[in-house]
Amino acid sequence: MAELHGGTAAIGKIPGTPGQNHDEIMVCQYIHLTNSKGCIWFDDDCFSYSMPTLLAQFAVIFFFTRTTQFILRPLKQSLFSAQIIAGIIMGPTLLARNREYMLKLFPPGGKLILETVADFAYMLHLFILGVKIDTTMLARAGKSAALIGTTSFMLPLVLGVSAAFISLRIFTIEDQIKKYLHFIAVVNSMSSFPVITSLLADLKILNSELGRLATLTCMVCDLWSYSMSIIMTTISISMRNSHWTTMWSIFWLAMFLMTIVLVLRPLAIWLAKQTHEGGSMKEGNFLAIVVMLLGCAYFSEIVGQSTLGTFMFGLALPDGPPLGSSLVNKLDAMSTGLWLPVKMTISGLRVNLFTKSTNFGTGVILLLIIVLGYIGKFTGTLLSACYCKVPLWDAICLALIMCCKGVVEAALYNMWRLNGIFSNQAYNLLIMSMLIVTGVATPLISYLYDPSRRYMDQTRSTILQSYNQNMELRILVCIHNEDNVPTIINLLEASHPTLHRPITVFVLNLMELTGRSASILVPNFKRVKFSSAPSRSDHIVNAFNYFVENNQGRVMAQHFTAVAPYASMHDDICMLALDKIATLVIVPFHKQWTIDGTVGATFPAIRTVNKNVIKKSPCSVGVLVDRGQMSGNWSVLTGQSLFRVALLFLGGADDRAALAYSSRMADHPQITLTVVWIKQWDREEQELFGNVMEDNLDSELIDEFRSNAKGNGRIVYREERVDDGVGSTRVIGSMEDAFDLFIVGRHHEPDSPLLLGLTEWSQCPELGVVGDMLATSDFQFSVLVLQEQQPEAGFLDNPTTSVCSSPAVSSRVGREPSESELCPIRIR
Repeated sequence: MAELHGGTAAIGKIPGTPGQNHDEIMVCQYIHLTNSKGCIWFDDDCFSYSMPTLLAQFAVIFFFTRTTQFILRPLKQSLFSAQIIAGIIMGPTLLARNREYMLKLFPPGGKLILETVADFAYMLHLFILGVKIDTTMLARAGKSAALIGTTSFMLPLVLGVSAAFISLRIFTIEDQIKKYLHFIAVVNSMSSFPVITSLLADLKILNSELGRLATLTCMVCDLWSYSMSIIMTTISISMRNSHWTTMWSIFWLAMFLMTIVLVLRPLAIWLAKQTHEGGSMKEGNFLAIVVMLLGCAYFSEIVGQSTLGTFMFGLALPDGPPLGSSLVNKLDAMSTGLWLPVKMTISGLRVNLFTKSTNFGTGVILLLIIVLGYIGKFTGTLLSACYCKVPLWDAICLALIMCCKGVVEAALYNMWRLNGIFSNQAYNLLIMSMLIVTGVATPLISYLYDPSRRYMDQTRSTILQSYNQNMELRILVCIHNEDNVPTIINLLEASHPTLHRPITVFVLNLMELTGRSASILVPNFKRVKFSSAPSRSDHIVNAFNYFVENNQGRVMAQHFTAVAPYASMHDDICMLALDKIATLVIVPFHKQWTIDGTVGATFPAIRTVNKNVIKKSPCSVGVLVDRGQMSGNWSVLTGQSLFRVALLFLGGADDRAALAYSSRMADHPQITLTVVWIKQWDREEQELFGNVMEDNLDSELIDEFRSNAKGNGRIVYREERVDDGVGSTRVIGSMEDAFDLFIVGRHHEPDSPLLLGLTEWSQCPELGVVGDMLATSDFQFSVLVLQEQQPEAGFLDNPTTSVCSSPAVSSRVGREPSESELCPIRIR
């Protein structure tokens, strides 16, 4: 017996427990050593008490995991990998080789408490993962995802089981090892849906085309995985008990699952209906769900499925807002952010790379089965993806994604090791192989796959094409909240849709991904509702439908909802713009103003979305800065007063696009347009800094505009000559009180004398020099900043060519769109 802080311990095999398969520590402790009660004043050791020891363990684990994550961030490693590696560093591989450190921070007596907290954290984490999963996605998986997911599970399983069977026939292997060779083959075939979706979110490709295919594929694979996990757990129980015990275990497990489906799920849906979208969950509803959660966890522990109960109960709850989001917001920060790292670090603490192998040949066989599993996973995914006509490089990235493992697999390895199914040698090999494969695959995927390549390399449509060829204007408008709706509707009305030049509007309702694992991009009629009260989406749809009814035959609208992380939300916008052959994407500015003209709210996440759209959009982009003139008392629909629009023209492609768009506005009977062309006083200096071809294009378009505007008293054109940026600022300042909307191009030559002195400071460089000055200064008018994407060569010869995988969308007024046209994302 060894003397420890607060007790004694002995090492040996403990009969009747999982420890009979390997050495276990039996600890005798004093029951009163919980709180230290100020031990420092009595020259006592605080690590003799359980509470200070537990707090110190939490602090050290948090420090090591976050430090390791910071060091590994340039290598694009996940937080999960950092937690495991931190555990290995803190464990017997490195720091725990110091006996005094090990007995102080991780005494045998503190092991049970720390692992209990870790298991409780993992139980909550599985519940949150279950809440985030939309089970109806499995029905929408499609043949391709079903085939890829099945082969991704079956081929590594067949290879692993075959290798285990051949090894048992050829080599002499210990009886204990024979029992778990097939278990290794099964567990190495798994791909967890929560792990894969977390990886996709970290790589910012969750709502990309590949991300959606990977989401559906791993859901199919996970169905196979959980089925085999239940079977393997049941078998492990039967290995230690009688067959009758196994039958009773299966019976009670079936009854438990039926109770969740038939009793708890209807109750959860009823609770969801009590929580309105956008509202907070009632305290009573939350406590009721927590009580059901604890009951499910208790019963699943009894029947031997310790993690299944909470996960299945989470699946029974509706994902997303209002109920799913509320549960995730209340539980996720503590369980996943603080407690779960303890579980993962413990998994790393159990890895000892210096443990001597009892049999070198056994280690080679185990490693062979593990490697064959990864080879089968990669090959099965790649071949089936290529068969389903997924592009080769996308198929390779999908195969790498499916090979990645994470929290769920590590916890399963840990559980099976504690149950005596795995040896320490097998556990070490599984953990290290998982870290290596996932650690190598993650940066490779990030390097090989760029979702923006699809729509950036394609032919682009622009405002100038629509203007020059008198084409239909196809506008994709992005809505982040209901406050954006009046402003955008008035801008659309000001765009003057007519029977000969109609406008097709694609309304994209953007929502942050909360309470869900998988992103969503669907037409609005496909959204599932749990509340009978009108939602935000209903209000937006009704507003735009009213606008369409008032412009019958001139405007057509299609509605979509996108739920995605802000970091990759631009992919949904750009993908929809490409698929619908949009001419212009309009995004609201990330700042909102109050009635008195001050900034009321700033949304940095929306600014990130706007910057990505400006950079990667397949068509022209407009950033709308609303200061109240377009959403207040004035409305183009009422026609009670003239709306004053000004265009500042300095030259360049973006300013020409702004002129083309404002020319269309000038045809509206309720709009006055003033075009101000700012020129350089010194013609020689203008020729020195200018571009002759650009100047010619500017002059041609201005001449055409002036020719068309003759006789129109609502259009004013004037030229202003200045010396530098101060003069340009003076011209803009003189127009401050005379207009409601200011239109300007985004990009101007930074070396132009017209901007001299204005490029040295910038708050919002994504708007360009002039746009930034107009949006961030104390001007009272609203601003529309336009960017013209440069079209590919040959597009003007065939402007109606569709570049997307779907058939070209004919949006003539009076025809209802088909479902294939409405849904922009299709998995073959």
